[in-house]
Amino acid sequence: MTMLKDVTGSTLSFNACKATQKLQEMAKAPYDLTKEGNLTPQRLAKFTAEAAGYKFLYGTERVTEETMHALMDLAGEMHALEKMEKMQAGEIMNFIEGYPSEQRQVLHTALRDFFDHPNPAKAAIEATQTARKEAEKLKAFISKLDKDNRFTDLLIVGIGGSELGPKAQYEALKFHQKPSRHVHFIGNVDPDTIASTVRDLHLKKVLVVVISKTGGTLETATNEEVLRALFKEAGIKAEEHFVAITAKGSPMDDKKKYAEIFHMWDWVGGRFSSSSCVGGFLIAFACGFDTYWDFLRGCNAMDKAALQKDLNKNLPLLGALLGIWNRNFLKSVILAVIPYSQALARYPAHMQQVDMESNGKQVDQQGQLVDFETGPIIFGEPGTNAQHSFYQLIHQGTTPVPLELIGFKNSQFGEDRILHGTTSQEKLLSSLFAQSIALATGQKNENPNKAFPGNRPSHILLARQLTPFALGALLSYVENKIAFQGFIWGINSFDQEGVQLGKTVANKIIARFAAQHGETAGAQPFPLGDALLKHLETL
Repeated sequence: MTMLKDVTGSTLSFNACKATQKLQEMAKAPYDLTKEGNLTPQRLAKFTAEAAGYKFLYGTERVTEETMHALMDLAGEMHALEKMEKMQAGEIMNFIEGYPSEQRQVLHTALRDFFDHPNPAKAAIEATQTARKEAEKLKAFISKLDKDNRFTDLLIVGIGGSELGPKAQYEALKFHQKPSRHVHFIGNVDPDTIASTVRDLHLKKVLVVVISKTGGTLETATNEEVLRALFKEAGIKAEEHFVAITAKGSPMDDKKKYAEIFHMWDWVGGRFSSSSCVGGFLIAFACGFDTYWDFLRGCNAMDKAALQKDLNKNLPLLGALLGIWNRNFLKSVILAVIPYSQALARYPAHMQQVDMESNGKQVDQQGQLVDFETGPIIFGEPGTNAQHSFYQLIHQGTTPVPLELIGFKNSQFGEDRILHGTTSQEKLLSSLFAQSIALATGQKNENPNKAFPGNRPSHILLARQLTPFALGALLSYVENKIAFQGFIWGINSFDQEGVQLGKTVANKIIARFAAQHGETAGAQPFPLGDALLKHLETL
């Protein structure tokens, strides 16, 4: 059994908690949503929480009041709220005790703590002041771009946290986009990505933003070099068209190469950086700085909700606890994230990275193997498209898949019409509510092929409209929910050692490719790589 000493000074273990043992007993006979009289309007009204413009409807989860009390007891035993307070105050939360690790603060919440009642802790204030200065610098730069009106297109060059979050945010806020502004993304090192993206662009009107915290990400560095060569071939000075977002002192922190440089900090992980200039630059460029500011305001509102002791006002903790109930006690392996909004089409991919890169861990913060399950597998697509894709498995498959459903009362554009008595938005919401009910209650039928087992848990995040504020609140919900789960599991949600090994091996194979082109520097014998490379010769 793994043990750890948490930031409160207590020696803790997830499996040794009294609440864990109580929840294990409850999980032997969880609430039956299919039983007649169990899923009622009164239950749906009762199991509701609200914060930062979102209602959280969880009557279709397999929980009772007793289950929720026990889950709160678990959060208490693992000091989840105290850890959140310490994280937002700037204490070191990114660590593995007794082993070499990053030993860093985790202060992405400081990137947007510019509004009412900012965190009073000294470390948080310092981080917020630093982030505020960078935001003001961005505002001035965007204002200059608007006046010059030189650039119509923005190329974002980055991968992972430098692309997934920003791209999800851009797609969600495109309804605010200025008619003269367009944004494109180059993440994959696949040469077809650049070829297909730049073929119809007039490079003189293109601004390139290169995002890499370390300044040495293989895919990003390669794509930047290729783009610089294209600009040079077109007779254009790249240094007047390229902007860098990187850490101070990185290889990219070179004013001779860029028109402007914005900085990232070691207290913000890449996947948690999309509320910084990493995501803010493209929002401000495409939609205006005020849109970015409203987005930050939404983030901040949900950050403050994550500090609430009342579970009915703390949506991130509520989402975390329901996830732990499904993962650790009902033994669900997967979580499907289904936004009933086409604007959030890339949101599941962003959540996939933030969740799986954060909580896909097998050791606790003492470096010992855990003896329980940690982060789930995340996937998803927009509804109603998903209903015509993989919902067959979700309804009748052998593996129950909990769902996080996201919906909005009103559409973004408001361009809708009544057909056959209802609007398209009302049809969309009808599908959202219907799926939640159908998954919970199931359907009995003498024909086994038409029988639905039910008891497939889900909850709904529901807001009035997908505004910049609402998008910011949704991002913060995800980030803080994932942090809460890591706190309760006692793992380090803020490093990502798991992405490094493949990079190391890839560099060995790259050196073997280089040797084939006569570049022998760095090439070392690598029999396994050579064995795979030989297959290319037969193609």
